[in-house]
Amino acid sequence: MEFYLVLMPAALLLLISKLLMKVCEKINLPSVVGLLVAGLLVGLINYIPGQDILTETSLEGIGFFAQIGVLLIMFSVGLETNVQQIKEIGGPAIVITLAGVIIPMGLAFLVSVWCTGGFANMTQDRLLAAIFYGAISTATSVSVTVATLKELGKLNTKVGNTIVAAAILDDIIGIIVLSIVLALKSGNTAEVSNPWIVILKMVAFFVIVALLASFISKGFHKLDMRFPRHRLIPIISLSVCFIVAYISERYFGIADITGAYIVGLILSTNPDCKYIGRKTEILGYMIFVPLFFGNIGLTTRFDNFNMSMLLFGALFIVSGMLGKLFGCGGAALACRYSRGDSYKVGVGMMARAEVALVTAQKGVEYGIIDTTIMPFIVLMIIITSFATPIMLHKAYKIKLTLAETVEEDDCVPCAPCACEEAKQ
Repeated sequence: MEFYLVLMPAALLLLISKLLMKVCEKINLPSVVGLLVAGLLVGLINYIPGQDILTETSLEGIGFFAQIGVLLIMFSVGLETNVQQIKEIGGPAIVITLAGVIIPMGLAFLVSVWCTGGFANMTQDRLLAAIFYGAISTATSVSVTVATLKELGKLNTKVGNTIVAAAILDDIIGIIVLSIVLALKSGNTAEVSNPWIVILKMVAFFVIVALLASFISKGFHKLDMRFPRHRLIPIISLSVCFIVAYISERYFGIADITGAYIVGLILSTNPDCKYIGRKTEILGYMIFVPLFFGNIGLTTRFDNFNMSMLLFGALFIVSGMLGKLFGCGGAALACRYSRGDSYKVGVGMMARAEVALVTAQKGVEYGIIDTTIMPFIVLMIIITSFATPIMLHKAYKIKLTLAETVEEDDCVPCAPCACEEAKQ
């Protein structure tokens, strides 16, 4: 196999993705948008007659690097998980998260069922695909929201902390749902596994991981004391990540990305977790992560579209956005947040990015869903990346305008907190 054929498409992806990442930074868009567009642009080479750049061998090589990239992404997501923040918010974060998972998942499931002939024509494969579309819709990425709240000076507020904590829990639940659906579908055959065996394997996996978590955590604490901020720490961290990822898929039938995420979650309490994360990001974003997102663009096809697929894609995007807006916003309102704060929580939870793409790509890889959904996932990321900051800015601007119109003379003895509440 002539692996040198990988070099040209890899070079193009790395070069174009880095340039577009800079462009996205200038216009306040997530860098993931630039990475995806780079893959789409390089993928246009497929339509050049007689081209020998995107061959079967080169695409296989890019796909191999992409698999390493997705493990590094999920490991980093786990490292960035702040368990303490979840504890500080407590019950509201759990309620908002559950609503933000159940409602978008239910809406996407119903959209998929309706667009494939309804429950009357339901088959086992269609049911699994509908559930998987729901799993994709549960993913939340608050990178855009966090950047916007930082700019507004509202990150360390009740709303900001709630959004971040709910998004963390959202990722954890989303990964569990993803693992269950992928485990139900065999990676090598078209048969669906016995649900009880899947659940038993999953329980066994998480029990073993829970028992090993303390051992792994203590072991890394000792390493930190002996070799503080030494490159040995991130190297061993990645080794453990790859080992657990291998074991999870090889022996338990659970997605390798789940194992990678859990190792990152265990190490998130380590004193050197930021150092590990920084070194992992350097490794990932130098080569593997751009090739992962670029590979999505390369393998995205636009030649199988029809009106039913376009209708499904549009409804999928709308249901995903409204599910988060009304699900999380409604749950916040039920937790006694004000209407304005509930709206901000719903808007802040709408954004999608890496986890949605990882989930969708795994579904395509396992043959659960069709690759034609990928352009709609990309479109959802772009739409929410633009809509979230605009809507948040307007929400806070309205509140600021209200505060400015309330003068001190407007206060009355029976409502002494009205002005203060408006100014917050």
